[in-house]
Amino acid sequence: MKYNPLTLVIGLILIVVFALLLFTFQVRTTEVAVVTTFGKPTRPIVEPGFKVKGPWPVQKVHKFDQRIHNFESKFEQVLTSDGYNLLVMVYVGWKIDDPALFFPRFSGLESRAEESLEGLVRNAYSGVVGKHPFSHFISTDEKELKFVAIEQEMLQKVQADVRANNYGLEVRFLGIKKLGLPESVTQLVFDRMQSERALQEGKIRDEGTRIAEDIRSRANLESAKMLAEADAKATEIRGQGQSKAAESLKTFEQDPELANFLQKLEGLELFLKEHTTLLLDESTSPLDLLKSPGSLAPAGNAEPGSPKKNPRSPITSGQ
Repeated sequence: MKYNPLTLVIGLILIVVFALLLFTFQVRTTEVAVVTTFGKPTRPIVEPGFKVKGPWPVQKVHKFDQRIHNFESKFEQVLTSDGYNLLVMVYVGWKIDDPALFFPRFSGLESRAEESLEGLVRNAYSGVVGKHPFSHFISTDEKELKFVAIEQEMLQKVQADVRANNYGLEVRFLGIKKLGLPESVTQLVFDRMQSERALQEGKIRDEGTRIAEDIRSRANLESAKMLAEADAKATEIRGQGQSKAAESLKTFEQDPELANFLQKLEGLELFLKEHTTLLLDESTSPLDLLKSPGSLAPAGNAEPGSPKKNPRSPITSGQ
């Protein structure tokens, strides 16, 4: 019996494909898998690539998505350590870490794993919130807020519970998404915040008063210092002036007539400094300097028949 070569080739290819499907499988980079033998997990696979397995129904392959899964808790009420009620909602990111533990624990169902994880998360944030006062969550003082530390406490608590229960999961992150207040404590919170603001306002006002007093003290000290320096300088100048005056006085004592003449010139300069019209006696000092030498003779010595001079004559000056 003769066989067509093409038929033989096609048949051989089908046998190879069937064997590959029966004895091999592929794991993608976004997947993990577990191989079960007669329904029991015997080989977890966390590395991607082609793998070998036994034929069905001896061995089966169960694949799971290894990417991070997210879920959010309900917006639930918890009690702080100082007796305040808070509404808290957290978000969680988790992934399958060990498929050999995950498969028998949750029958390979991610929804069941998330339900169990949600219970652990609820217990974690209820316990952690109960250890902290209300001011660690809501406060006007940034130094009292402990959001990051509280989130880390919750994450560590959930991770420890997941490992202890052999869930085969890894909790990658956890955070507080929403924080609220019940209506019963809202007014109490507002009153507390107002009192804290009033306290801060008083501190700021006291600090401003202290700074103002400090500035005034420094200004007064600087002013007193400047006045003392000015007095010292004035005393020095007066001393120099008195020294110069003493020297001038010695010079004037040597020639009193010259001193008298200079003083009259100075006085005359002061009189005639501006546009001025004066009616003064000619003998009034320093105007007597304006008389000619012959006019200084007494009136009784005037020649007979000469006109009598007016004892007062107008003097006009202008510059």
